[in-house]
Amino acid sequence: MLEKEVGELLRKHRLTLATAESCTGGLLSHRITNVPGSSDYFIGGVVAYSNQVKKDLLGVRDETLRSVGAVSEETALQMARGVRERLKADIGIGITGIAGPGGGTPAKPVGLVYVAISAPDYERCERFLWHEDREGNKRLSSEAALEMLHRYLKLARR
Repeated sequence: MLEKEVGELLRKHRLTLATAESCTGGLLSHRITNVPGSSDYFIGGVVAYSNQVKKDLLGVRDETLRSVGAVSEETALQMARGVRERLKADIGIGITGIAGPGGGTPAKPVGLVYVAISAPDYERCERFLWHEDREGNKRLSSEAALEMLHRYLKLARR
């Protein structure tokens, strides 16, 4: 179970984690907190479904939302930075996308998701395009976030 491995690595490196989720609606936080003892490393999370919450609680810039939109690399990175800084965690993860079945456009289709990780020494955002139903897109997005975090903890924290 990836969330357990991630938890063991966070504990080993004495690092804390906070999450900022939009399209996953808290699924990543749910998976992390399913692991017994996750309070040792999980600070908390923000489900920022509306742009107003992204701005007010996470510090996503209004200009970013107007120019590139909520579903963008820039927004995901600002969400990850914002939750890390505001919750005083070592690592922040931001997820934003279009879970479906509606809401997509030709430029931003259903299943488009950006997942970002932010740490003082590292930032990365990855773009995904899932082709599942709403639940599947949410599940794949949370899995991608855990995989990104796992890679960071295994490679960057040696």
